[in-house]
Amino acid sequence: MRIKRKSILTLLIVFACIGMSGFISSVAYAHCDTLDGPVVADAREALKKGDLTPVLKWVKKDAEPEIRTAFEKTLAERKANQDAADTKFFETLVRVHREGEGAGFTGLKPAGAVEPIVAEADKALDAGTVDSLTSEMSSHLTHGVKERFERVFELRKHKDESVEAGREYVEAYVEYVHYVEGLHNMIGAKGGHHHGE
Repeated sequence: MRIKRKSILTLLIVFACIGMSGFISSVAYAHCDTLDGPVVADAREALKKGDLTPVLKWVKKDAEPEIRTAFEKTLAERKANQDAADTKFFETLVRVHREGEGAGFTGLKPAGAVEPIVAEADKALDAGTVDSLTSEMSSHLTHGVKERFERVFELRKHKDESVEAGREYVEAYVEYVHYVEGLHNMIGAKGGHHHGE
């Protein structure tokens, strides 16, 4: 029972930190927008085999006709210029996938442009274990809370000595409380799959 509770808590921390990365990071790339992301990987496989099936899971049912048309057109255009045809198909597929998520599309990002935490999440899936990922995320979360706590705790001792000291305390207090509140809300929220927003 105790191990199960610890595992659940660790997973909640991971999801909270992943969600918080959207607040903390000013520019986040969408995993599915990258040339080495899972959508393009499945598209490459589909083009190689001439079978659209591997990519249809990435789009909503009502978008299937657009992707089927783009796929057939790409197969025909590959004879003249394979790279250009493939890139055009990748862009169409990723755009339609993102629209299905309710997210915008600003073009394909280069390989390697994915956020490190997302790359680690994929590595965990490949390895078949989440232990390394949850350990790293737990450490990151603990460090983030402790750092803000220690700063506000120290400033609290001097908050009434001057207006400047008071303002410095309030600024640190607000940052600390908002950080903790944000983590709490992410743990309790039912998150979507809107990368980089």
